[in-house]
Amino acid sequence: MADLSENRCCAAGPEPGERTDVRAMVRDRYAAAARSLATGESSGGACCTLSNRDASGAEVFGATLYETDAADARAGEALAASLGCGVPTAVADLHMGETVLDLGSGAGADVLISARRVGSTGRVIGLDMTDEMLDLARANSARAGLTNVRWLKGFMEDIPLPGASVDVVISNCVINLAVDKRRVLAEAARVLRPGGRLAVSDVIADPELDEATRADMRQWTGCIAGALTEIEFRAGLAAAGLVDIEIRVTHRVHASAGSAIIRARKPDAAGATPENRDGDRAVRLPA
Repeated sequence: MADLSENRCCAAGPEPGERTDVRAMVRDRYAAAARSLATGESSGGACCTLSNRDASGAEVFGATLYETDAADARAGEALAASLGCGVPTAVADLHMGETVLDLGSGAGADVLISARRVGSTGRVIGLDMTDEMLDLARANSARAGLTNVRWLKGFMEDIPLPGASVDVVISNCVINLAVDKRRVLAEAARVLRPGGRLAVSDVIADPELDEATRADMRQWTGCIAGALTEIEFRAGLAAAGLVDIEIRVTHRVHASAGSAIIRARKPDAAGATPENRDGDRAVRLPA
């Protein structure tokens, strides 16, 4: 169970129930984190966390979740700036020549790791809405000397790419921050090519997550209040037309939530039968 004694960079914010622009709040938090990282100052912990460590002292967010090898060494500074809850590149099964899209790419760690794995014949696109994070990511990719990387400014709910243009969509602990998660999953499915894959790390809420936490904006920017339950996430993926859905919780990040690896696939050109997708459609997702 996560140690909730610290609130770190999420400490300041509106009172529970106060009307606030969620997107602006999230952008401000991550812009502040990027500025701290760029200047070498401590940000007081990952902006996506209530506490980096659980009760046993193990880190549940951030760079120590990665076990890097020599091939990924050039992701160095970007990895040190990781604010995520998992390692999507470990389960994305990337291949040479593939095109990868990272939603909410932050300082660029997963983009740089992916760029090494898809090689010079592939490419990786990092999408982020925060100018400060994009500046940090560009600096990190320049230091890494990788030329198969592209950075885009935009929103997950309206991905600025044509349909069927990428082979793999990844993200690390950002879908929970979106207000309209249904739209994010639908957009991810839209840009995937037939047979393409989604492999993300995200926070999964327990069904009993209390309404006080869900109403607290400080918890939302801390990746907890906006998290979907497993049933809701499955429903969103199925409604987007994705199949072969797998959700596996890897560790706890909060008393009422865990980090999970979520994988799914876009049907090939032949499509999927209705029974592949009907199981969870009746579940209504929160906004």
